[in-house]
Amino acid sequence: MKTKTTKKTKYIDLGERGKYNPKNKLNDLTGKEWIKFSKSWFIHRPIRRKENEILHPAKFPESLVKEFIRFFTKENQWVLDPFLGTGSSLIAAGELNRNAVGIELGKKYYSIAEERIKVKDFSKSIIPSLGSSLDIDEILKSKKLNNIKFDYVVTSPPYWNQLERNSLRQKARKEKGLDTQYSIDDEDLGNIKNYEKFIKNQAKIFDKVYDVVKDKGYMTIITNNIYYKSKLFPLAFDTAVSLTKRGAKSWVLKDEKIWLQDDKPLIALGINNAWVGNRHHQYCLIFRKEENE
Repeated sequence: MKTKTTKKTKYIDLGERGKYNPKNKLNDLTGKEWIKFSKSWFIHRPIRRKENEILHPAKFPESLVKEFIRFFTKENQWVLDPFLGTGSSLIAAGELNRNAVGIELGKKYYSIAEERIKVKDFSKSIIPSLGSSLDIDEILKSKKLNNIKFDYVVTSPPYWNQLERNSLRQKARKEKGLDTQYSIDDEDLGNIKNYEKFIKNQAKIFDKVYDVVKDKGYMTIITNNIYYKSKLFPLAFDTAVSLTKRGAKSWVLKDEKIWLQDDKPLIALGINNAWVGNRHHQYCLIFRKEENE
């Protein structure tokens, strides 16, 4: 009778962080850290910004992006953000010793991102690019990165017409001299008036992204549903559905994490008239490219 012997995994004790499995294929986290991140909702209170990137009307904090990059990549792997904004994702990637490329259509925000990255003086490849993500092939070729397959994508596209709504928050930004629109570029998703066209054009961009991501690579899209003209438009849900029905370029929706924003002030919406909710959460949709499934 033959007996089968197996080598027992030798975990590395990292103290308070927990025990790390050297066979971990996805990231550099311990089991304790992995389990903590897998919770479907989380509260994140970023430090108030003091830099000029606050001018961007729909920023997300690099401290939040760091948590996702840390989970879905290992050191020296490649991260992509096709809607770069003022560079939060690239700053986060650089501080975690990852390589990253970000594409931004607006010249103003691209310049801010470029300056922020220069100040950091990263030793790794942290590359902001000016242009449309529909031209991602040409952009990567111009950077001599056309042979790169990205390990992970993290991004936050425009929330359709969110910046055009006559809301109290946008009024407050205008009074402070802050931006209330992304750009005046016709190619900017945030300038598309029709909701169905927005969903369609957004999906085309993620078709392009699909081509430059490795098989089994993950993607996180931070987005939300939009209340407009007394009706809720399920932007987060329609984004998820639209990207999973692309034929050969269909992403697989794996899950969602919900970012609870319990530090936002409540606004008097619809009182004594009709229901209008104070939306204090964001959807972090998690997709995976699974070509061989």
